[in-house]
Amino acid sequence: MSQGVSWLHDPALIQSLYIVAFSLFIYGLMGLTGPKTAVRGNLIAAAGMAVAVGATLLTPGMGNWWLILLGVAIGTAVGIPAARRVKMTAMPQMVALFNGVGGGAVALIAWVEFRTTHGYAEEPRYVAIASLFSAVVGSVSFWGSNIAFGKLQEILPGRPIGLGRLQQPLNLVLLLIAVGCAVAIVAGGDAELLMIVLLLSSAVLGVTVVLPIGGADMPVVISLLNAFTGLSAAAMGLALDNTALIVAGMIVGASGSILTNLMAKAMNRSIPAIVAGGFGGGGTAAAVDAGDRSVRQTSAADAAIQMAYAKQVVVVPGYGMAVAQAQHAVAEMAELLEARGVSVLYAIHPVAGRMPGHMNVLLAEADVPFEHQKEMDDVNGEFPRTDVALVIGANDVTNPAARTDPASPIYGMPILNVDASRSVIVLKRSMNPGFAGVDNALYFDPKTSMLFGDAKSSVSELTAELKTL
Repeated sequence: MSQGVSWLHDPALIQSLYIVAFSLFIYGLMGLTGPKTAVRGNLIAAAGMAVAVGATLLTPGMGNWWLILLGVAIGTAVGIPAARRVKMTAMPQMVALFNGVGGGAVALIAWVEFRTTHGYAEEPRYVAIASLFSAVVGSVSFWGSNIAFGKLQEILPGRPIGLGRLQQPLNLVLLLIAVGCAVAIVAGGDAELLMIVLLLSSAVLGVTVVLPIGGADMPVVISLLNAFTGLSAAAMGLALDNTALIVAGMIVGASGSILTNLMAKAMNRSIPAIVAGGFGGGGTAAAVDAGDRSVRQTSAADAAIQMAYAKQVVVVPGYGMAVAQAQHAVAEMAELLEARGVSVLYAIHPVAGRMPGHMNVLLAEADVPFEHQKEMDDVNGEFPRTDVALVIGANDVTNPAARTDPASPIYGMPILNVDASRSVIVLKRSMNPGFAGVDNALYFDPKTSMLFGDAKSSVSELTAELKTL
C-alpha cells in the first residue's frame, strides 16, 4: 500500500467518520418528527449512512472489492426502482419486505461467521453469543416480515391462521430448539448441522408467530419486526466489532421498540397478546344483515349541503381513502369548504391504515397543512362541537363498541369519538367490517348517513356538488 493513501486506513480517521455518521443519523431522526422536515431528515440520515459505509470500506483487511461493488450495484438496481414505483397504499408492504431483507442479511452473515471461524473456535464467547443471537432474531424477522408482507399484499388471508391451543406450545418448542442449538455451539459444537437446524427452526418460528396474527394487528407487527431487525444488527455489530452496525442497530431497535409500545397502547392491547395472535379478521367477515338493522343512506347532493352550511367539518381518513387514492380529492374538497368559511380538521388515529403515520403521509402528499392534522387525543375534544364528521373508509378506529360493548374484541381500544358529532357521513364501499372483523355500531346510529361507493369518486361528487352551491 502506498504511503500516500495509507492515512485513509488510519483507525482514528475511521472512528471519526463513524462519529460524523452517527451524528447525522440522530440529527436526521429528529427531522422525522414532522412532515415539513421529514424529507430533509431522510436525506441527512442517508448521508450519514453513506459516510458509515465509506468508513467501513476503509477498514484494513476489507474483502473482495469487486464482489462488494457487485452487491451494491444489484441492491441499487432493485431498491431504487422499487421505491420509486411503489404506490402509497403499498408502502406498508414495502416497509415489511425491506425490513425483512435486513434481518435475513444479518442471519446470513452469522452463518458465514460460523463457517469462517470453524464454529467460533478461536473467538471470545461473547462473539459467539452475539452472532447466534443475531442468527435467531434475524431469521425470525426475515420470515415473519415475509408473512406480514403476504398478508398486507393479500397474497395470504388477512385472518388469523393457526393451530389454536397448540400454537403457543409449538412456538415454544421451536424457540427451545433454536436456543438449544445455540447453547451447543457456544459449548464447543462445530457441526454445521447445528447452525442449519438453528436457522431453520428460527425460520419456522418466524412464520408460526406471524401467521396467527390478524390484519388488525399488522401495524404493530411491522413495528415489532423492525425492532427485531435493529437488535439483531446491533448484536452482529458487536460480534464483528463494527461500530456502525452497533449504533445504527441500536437506534433502529430502540425506536422500533418505543413505536411498538405506543402502537400497542393505542389499541389497548399488550404486546404478548398481539404475538399470541387470534385478533383481526382481515375484513373478510360477512356483511351485516340489513333486515336486522337498517342504515340511512344519503346522496352526494345532500351531504354537500350539510357540509357547506357547517361551521366545522372533521375528516376522518382510513384505509379506504388510501385504497382509493382519494387524498388529493379530499384536499380539493377541503379547500372549497374553507373558502366558504368552514373550519376543516383531520382526525388521525395512531393505527389508521396499515402502518404508523400512514394517513399523515397520504395527506402530506396532497399538501394538507400539518397543523390541520390532529392526533386522537387532541381531536376527540373537537367532536362535540363538530357539525359534520366525514368518515372515509375508517372502520374499527371509529367503532363506539370499543367503549360500550365489553363482549367486543376491540373493547377498551381508544377510538376517535366520531359519534359525539352532530352528524356523521360515512363514505364506504359496502357494509363489510374492517380488519377486526366486527360490525361498526356507528353505522346504525340515527345521526349517521352512509354514502356508498369508491371513496375517490364519492369525494369528487361531493366536490362537484359544493361548486354548484
